[in-house]
Order: sequence, then structure tokens, then C-alpha cells
Amino acid sequence: MATLDVINPATAETIDSVPNMTAAEVDEVVETAKQALPEWLDATPGERAALLLALADVIEQNAEELAQIESRNVGKPLMASRDEMPFCADNLRFFAGAARNLEGKSAGEYIKGYTSMIRREPIGIVAGICPWNYPLMMAIWKLGPAIAAGNVQILKPSEQTPMSLLRFMELAKDVIPKGVLQVVTGDGVPTGERLVSHPDIGLVSLTGDIATGKLIARNASETLKRVHLELGGKAPMVVFDDADPAQVAEGIKIAGFWNSGQDCTAGSRIIAGPKIYDALLEALVPAIEGIKMGDPADGDDIEMGPVITKDQQDRILGFLDRAKGATVLTGGGTNGGKGWFVKPTIVTDVSQDDEIVQNEVFGPVITVQRFADDNQAIEWANGVRYGLAASVWTRDVGRALNAARKLQFGTVWVNDHLVPISSELPHGGYKSSGYGKDMSIYSMEEYTQIKHVAMKIG
Repeated sequence: MATLDVINPATAETIDSVPNMTAAEVDEVVETAKQALPEWLDATPGERAALLLALADVIEQNAEELAQIESRNVGKPLMASRDEMPFCADNLRFFAGAARNLEGKSAGEYIKGYTSMIRREPIGIVAGICPWNYPLMMAIWKLGPAIAAGNVQILKPSEQTPMSLLRFMELAKDVIPKGVLQVVTGDGVPTGERLVSHPDIGLVSLTGDIATGKLIARNASETLKRVHLELGGKAPMVVFDDADPAQVAEGIKIAGFWNSGQDCTAGSRIIAGPKIYDALLEALVPAIEGIKMGDPADGDDIEMGPVITKDQQDRILGFLDRAKGATVLTGGGTNGGKGWFVKPTIVTDVSQDDEIVQNEVFGPVITVQRFADDNQAIEWANGVRYGLAASVWTRDVGRALNAARKLQFGTVWVNDHLVPISSELPHGGYKSSGYGKDMSIYSMEEYTQIKHVAMKIG
């Protein structure tokens, strides 16, 4: 069997290898899912909930091991990977509750002579294609609603970062009924491509980039399967003049540089008012220069690790090289080591139509623009093809509510960014950031289909 090397991005060293599965091998996995489906369709909500609760226990009991694996494979600081584990367990427990508490239209006589009822039923076999930046957490976001709704699921982790999900599956093997939850590994082609084209898979959920999302949507149309897409973002942080510069600077430190900026909701565009602009930069530059970057294995005090691959490092630095006329206030290069690091970078003197403003860099790079008035701030914030997340920073409640109403993004935070997420609240975008929701009861709509049953009375 062909294999793929798995690399530690902080050291550029190979840490493991995984199978590069063929289309035929994916077909075998789908066949196992087909055989498991009839019995799982008869599982009660309580039985589905019990499985999710058991999976949550697996994460909780092995949180440190899973965090260590993810830190090494992704290159994220241990403080970050450790933070994800309780949230993953909570997400599974939320969907365990959701499995037993689906609500809908009440049965009744909406047509004379007939009693109608609405059934919410599982799709059947569903696939989830996970990204490399949050490999275990994004898998949890997909498997929670899928299993709660009564589906069987096949997950494909990124070929760069499969290790935490594979270890989770190994730890959970005794609690997962055969065929109900499986993992395939390999490249996008042929492994992922076969999931998308297989006629027996009824839905594909992707977290990835726009180009991949478009390709999956096109290929999925051949079998008319459902597609759920979360395709990244270019999140603005709109900072009005009455905000506290020091508070905003600390917010940007997290929003723009958590996980080396490799986050689809990262605050990558700072749009600041004319009076706060200079004071914000004065507070921001030392805050960002104070970020401790290095190999996460060097200690718990590391705040930022490498980016995921050499190609990604080159891509990020390419944005900076092409940003003619822009000013790099700090950062802008590598650490000179053997890993794939990019220094935390602040770029100013950019125009709204510049590539670095319009396109997702997906790295530790933020741009700062000075707006003239509130209308221009909202226009610039909305003036990209993405619409996943945004934030507004102000002490004026009316101004915040007005901005939140006008911003074309699936999530808008006020006086914070990136941190406040919860299993109960939906995550998903507008425009080219995709469609459909992760987390919350709304995500159950992605993994179910509606049936109307009409019974003639008498």
C-alpha cells in the first residue's frame, strides 16, 4: 500500500506515515458503512446519544495525549491544542442531547380529512472532509450532528494532519459499532475525490478553501448529493474611535495570530477610525513583537508555532513580496530555522483592492487600514468575497448594533474576536465563505431530510 509521510512543521522532520488510499479502498469502506446502516437506522435517539457520550469520555480521558499529538502534527502551541479538548468533548455532549430533543411542526389536520406529520430522517451515509488547522475539532464538528441525526459517517482528515483523529479512533474503537464511524486517509485525489463521487454517499461536508469547495460542489452535482461548505474567510475587525486601543491590541494579538493566523475566522483586516489609528498602532506593534514564537515542544510558554508546510510559508511570504507600496511595520520574514515559521507581521499603507486585503493569506499577517467615517468602515469590511466572521469594537451600543446589522458575515462579535464560541451557537458563512452551519441545533438540518406523512382519516 502506498503511504504518505506526516511532517512536524516545527522541525521539518517526518513523524509518521499513513496509507494513501485508492478509490477502490474507499469503496470498501463505503461498503462497510452500507452494511452497518440498516441496524444504525433503527438505533433510538438514546442509543445514538450514548455513543456520543462515550466518545466525549474518550476525549476527556485522553485529552493530554491527543493535545500533544495535535501540537506536534500541526505545530500549534500546547496551550492551544489543550484548550480544544474540553470543547471537543462538550460538543459531543451537546449533540448527545440534541439527538434526544429534535423539535418540529406538530402533527395535525392541516388538510380536511387528513392528519399530517413531519418526520426528520437521516440522510444515510455522509462524508466529512476535514482541514489541517484544527484536525480533531473540525472532525468533531462533523461527526456530532451526523451521528446524532442517525447517519453513518466516513471522515477524511487532511493528508498533512491525520494523527490526532487516527489516535482518537484507535482509542474509541471499542465503543464505535462496526461501520458507523470510519476514517480514510490519503490525498485529495483519489481518496477525497472518491468520497465526493461515490453514488451511495448522500452528503459531503467540507471545511477548506474556496477552490476546493467549488470543485467538490461541481463533482457532487453528478450524483446530486448534498454539500455543506465552510470555505474560509477574511475577517475584518472594525475599530471605532471610542474603543480602548490597549484592549483592541490585545484582542488583535489573539484574533490575528492564534494558531499562526491559520484560522478561517482570524482577524486579518484591521479597519480603524481616523482618531484611534495612530494610538492603536502604538499599542499594537509592541504587543505583536512580544509574541513568543518557536517549536511548541520547547515549552508551554510558546505562543505561536510554525505554519503547516513549506508551500504555505512560501505562499504567505509571496503575499508580502507582492505588496508593493505597503509598509511592513514588524515581522515579514522567517526565523531562519529549519521549521516553517513566519514572523508575526503587521502591514500598513494598503488599499482596499490590494491582493493582501482581498485574498485570504491564512498566516500570521494582518493589514491595518484607516477609514474616514462609519459608512466607509462598513463598506470596506463588506468589500471582500468572504463572509464568515467579523468584529466591531466600540463603547457605543447603538453603533455596535448598527454595524452588526450591516456587516455581511455569519458571525459578528462585539468587543472581542475569535474567542467566544459555544456548542449551542452556529458557525457558518455568507457569500463565498460557503453555506450550511456547524455546531448548534441548526447543524442538524445539514444531516437530516424532511418527510411529510399524510394519513387519510377514516
